[in-house]
Amino acid sequence: MTVETLENTTILDNDATEPEANLEDTVQEATESPESDAETFPREYVEKLRAEAAEARVRVKDRDTLAQALFTARVAALGQLADPADLPYDEALLNDPDGLTAAVAALLDSKPHLAVRRPRGNIGQGLSEASATVDLAGLLRASAG
Repeated sequence: MTVETLENTTILDNDATEPEANLEDTVQEATESPESDAETFPREYVEKLRAEAAEARVRVKDRDTLAQALFTARVAALGQLADPADLPYDEALLNDPDGLTAAVAALLDSKPHLAVRRPRGNIGQGLSEASATVDLAGLLRASAG
């Protein structure tokens, strides 16, 4: 490519070795060749194929969304992570329950702070053992004496 400048005017001279020039030549040759006319399809057929391809792309997108939701639900069902979204989506683990359990265990080994925090045992809240009966007279005697 050579550049010539003449009084504030820049002229670019493209060589034939430029990729853009080769692409234009190839496209022009392909449209002029008689073989390309033999491989053309009717417009209706091409539109039908494009519509089918568009529908397939929509179905695949929906499938991916549903697969990710199923993966998150399966991680949540294990009950080991506070937030099931902490485990990144892996399609290989979707149909492998043992692999999914192992992946959650490996994540918890490397990042234990992601584990669910549930209180266990008697923490002094909630229902407690009920006393048999309340003896008000006994409470008054105990406080007076």
